[in-house]
Amino acid sequence: MNIRLKFFTSLFLLSASVQAQQIKVSYSSTAFDGVFTGKVILYLSKDSNTPKDLGVGVPTLCCFAIDVNQIKPNTTVLFDDKAISYPVNLSDIERGEYYVQAVWDRNLGGRNIGNSAGNMFSEPIKITLDKNFNETFSIQCNQIIATPAFNETEYIKELKAPSTLLTAFYKRPVTVDAAVILPKEYFKEPTRKFPVHFIVSGFGGDYYGDYYRFSDKEGRSIPLDTTACIVVFLDGNCPTGHSTYANSENNGPWGDALVNEFIPQLEKDYRCNGARLLSGHSSGGWAVLWLQINYPSTFAGCWSSAPDPVDFRNFQKVNLYEDKNMFYDDKNELHALSIGGRIPWIYTRDDCRIEEVIFRGEQYVSWNAVWGKKAKDGSPEKICSMKTGEIDSLVVAHWQAYDISLLIRNNWQQLKPELDNKIRVSTGNHDNYFLNQAVELLEVETKKLNANIIYDYYPGDHFTLNYPKYTMAGYTFLQNKYIEWLANKASSK
Repeated sequence: MNIRLKFFTSLFLLSASVQAQQIKVSYSSTAFDGVFTGKVILYLSKDSNTPKDLGVGVPTLCCFAIDVNQIKPNTTVLFDDKAISYPVNLSDIERGEYYVQAVWDRNLGGRNIGNSAGNMFSEPIKITLDKNFNETFSIQCNQIIATPAFNETEYIKELKAPSTLLTAFYKRPVTVDAAVILPKEYFKEPTRKFPVHFIVSGFGGDYYGDYYRFSDKEGRSIPLDTTACIVVFLDGNCPTGHSTYANSENNGPWGDALVNEFIPQLEKDYRCNGARLLSGHSSGGWAVLWLQINYPSTFAGCWSSAPDPVDFRNFQKVNLYEDKNMFYDDKNELHALSIGGRIPWIYTRDDCRIEEVIFRGEQYVSWNAVWGKKAKDGSPEKICSMKTGEIDSLVVAHWQAYDISLLIRNNWQQLKPELDNKIRVSTGNHDNYFLNQAVELLEVETKKLNANIIYDYYPGDHFTLNYPKYTMAGYTFLQNKYIEWLANKASSK
């Protein structure tokens, strides 16, 4: 009986593997005339005709990944049910018409795999997946993603400061990049020097791409309330996601590179008066808090807007120090990663499982890279199992060093002389990612310390805060910090 059972089980599995859907992918020598080792990603969507450009969390995206070794041009690799997949195996996805693209990830420095310069990709084609599981589709990647060009205008410039620190870490030339936006007074008053307002973008933002676009744009910097300033837009993108300008084991010394290499280059090239102010939203909001706390004498003030979790006891409603699972609460209900109103937009479980396929450059990979250790295989250690959601307490122990609330609580007496009265944190009352809850927890803790940190809460969610009352309050705070900086400078003479 056991022998017969094993026989029929093997026969069934063999039949299933034969029936699995297959897509063959290759790349041409015109796209890359070299040998490739790494990951190949396959993107499918029923709705978007450029599925490689879809963001993680978009419900219509199906994605698959395989690891390949020493592949030459025009050699095919096979996607079938052995590929890492989301949401299901290739042969199990809903039947119908799909747009499909493939990308060979060379990981040359860009954040988003589907748009990283140097990656080979295919033009989108439309295929029909029906009940004929024996059908095989072939795709050739004969395009290469170009390095984006930045076109300067009269008041908007690009600065790419070479970094010895990051070059040594990555073992390839690395620059710290930004758009520099000058005020209208810059050329009218050629001897005048200006304060610098550093803006750090949220996750995925850049200074030349789809949003926050400054390339080829006419425009001048927005003043701090009434104070003309040089604006420096830092996008923070790095191969694993957002560097947040924090020194980390996986990303390298981004904070030191910014402070010790980029800023001196900026102040050499432009007429800066030494006053440096920070603002940022979301991941940028976390980044500017981190920079202000860790380099308190470098920056005169910081406005942090809707920052990524600032207290790990409320990491999007998960207590990393006590809870056991990122995906499920103690009632075995799914944790929402994001909500629209009160309706879950995406669950943490689904986001993490997509990131098993889109293996770098997305949100959880980014957090793992900034706050975690490097695993034996060179990738960032994961805060939780991407399959079960079980939290790894050893990884949490390493993340503790980046818990801003804990950092302030444990070190406030040493930080107070340089940091007191320099920070403003604001957020919407109904943040889509529950980020206001960690801010509220931070406020409780810093009030116990009598820390002079300003907190403000406004109507709105993560994406609707950019209205005049909200932004003006932040800019007014920064201008006041600049006025205080001028007074301190005058009194020290």
